[in-house]
Amino acid sequence: MTQQPLRGVTSLRFNQDQSCFCCAMETGVRIYNVEPLMEKGHLDHEQVGSMGLVEMLHRSNLLALVGGGSSPKFSEISGLPLTLNLGPDNPPTCPAVLIWDDAREGKDSKEKLVLEFTFTKPVLSVRMRHDKIVIVLKNRIYVYSFPDNPRKLFEFDTRDNPKGLCDLCPSLEKQLLVFPGHKCGSLQLVDLASTKPGTSSAPFTINAHQSDIACVSLNQPGTVVASASQKGTLIRLFDTQSKEKLVELRRGTDPATLYCINFSHDSSFLCASSDKGTVHIFALKDTRLNRRSALARVGKVGPMIGQYVDSQWSLASFTVPAESACICAFGRNTSKNVNSVIAICVDGTFHKYVFTPDGNCNREAFDVYLDICDDDDF
Repeated sequence: MTQQPLRGVTSLRFNQDQSCFCCAMETGVRIYNVEPLMEKGHLDHEQVGSMGLVEMLHRSNLLALVGGGSSPKFSEISGLPLTLNLGPDNPPTCPAVLIWDDAREGKDSKEKLVLEFTFTKPVLSVRMRHDKIVIVLKNRIYVYSFPDNPRKLFEFDTRDNPKGLCDLCPSLEKQLLVFPGHKCGSLQLVDLASTKPGTSSAPFTINAHQSDIACVSLNQPGTVVASASQKGTLIRLFDTQSKEKLVELRRGTDPATLYCINFSHDSSFLCASSDKGTVHIFALKDTRLNRRSALARVGKVGPMIGQYVDSQWSLASFTVPAESACICAFGRNTSKNVNSVIAICVDGTFHKYVFTPDGNCNREAFDVYLDICDDDDF
């Protein structure tokens, strides 16, 4: 998730199991542990310049860095100019991805830069798993073997994808990649394990929405994909094998921009954040826990109202500052009947709420992560 800098934050990302998050900033990079909240390390402006995007590989020493903001150092390294014409919703990013290996010894930052992927257009997002790296441009997605002797495995053309939407399953058992399909509102799924490099296989497409995709997320095992359109009122979940729609969740009735969708570790719940400043929590394993419209008890209604009545509403929700974009994820379970959701905002705030299956939701922790400092470099 990227946004115009607020307190110098240009983008935020959880790692693959949501145990850490990385913060790209005008002043460099910060890496945080989620529970307990603490800074694990940082790269300062002298080392890396201003950052547009950062992606972690689990809890390892490898980071994917994309320069951006007002003074990107890496545009000089790659020899390519910084591209500024991405529109008001995205800070500018460089057309190169650099892999930082903190385990490499050396005082000069260039000695820790072990790989470089260079393009002619801005990099909009990066996803990594233990054996592959995915790099997303506005109309193309590249997949490389990673990290040893990287080589290009796949190249996919896409419809305009200005947000760099894409998700990659981290599971060892499933190598699933999902991104917006060529048809408006569709999702394309690619099994990277069964698709042969250099060949074009028949696209595995799900017609998810009528308007353009705005947010997409896979659960941990890669068996379910969740998506929302630019309208932002509904979140739809599909089985990645059968393509069947599993459930439709209603965030609200007013249009909204969704920033983030995430599954709980066991796929029992789903959370979503939007520009309305509300984080919604839905039940997936037992959908009876979700709220229904009061009209659902009335009986037969017209087809348009029927779609609204049949929707499932969040079982719980909480608010964060509406003017501040945020990412959300589930925390570690403290007991069988108490779950938690973490929201990380670009204004530097950290929110933790606990909720119960009956819909009670209370704040357990609040902090300003940007004020938490670690004296050590990453």
